[in-house]
Amino acid sequence: MVKLQEVEDEHFSEEQQGPKVEDDGDYVDTDSEISSDEDSDDDDDTFEETVYERLIALKDMIPPKHRARVSGAFNKTYSFISSGLQLGGKTLWILSTSAIMLGVPYALAVGEEQQMVEMEKEMKVCFSAYSFGCPVTDKKSTYRRSRLLAV
Repeated sequence: MVKLQEVEDEHFSEEQQGPKVEDDGDYVDTDSEISSDEDSDDDDDTFEETVYERLIALKDMIPPKHRARVSGAFNKTYSFISSGLQLGGKTLWILSTSAIMLGVPYALAVGEEQQMVEMEKEMKVCFSAYSFGCPVTDKKSTYRRSRLLAV
């Protein structure tokens, strides 16, 4: 069986520096409603109020003229931001779909054109080397030349 033994820290057993704590018994307020535990349970029921009810109660504190002004400003700001976001979303949709519909085929056509230009350059190099009678020594060029002659 294991026995547990409490070991107290020496730091906590020493007296702390600073002013000494006086007896708080002289400062207890016995007339306060906070100190009575019986009344605190009953008071909690009266403060059960929702946020909506509090806002409705605040509505009576602000004059109708100011409420109308604040409401109008809020509605204008909301409609301005809403229409700006709708316009921005539609614009972004149009630009992105146009870029995809036009850009991708254009990029493919440019790539094919570059391949054709490279093939024409290779063919000119092969024909010029063959017409001068210069032997081509690398394997790729001889393979290409034999393929061109076979065609």
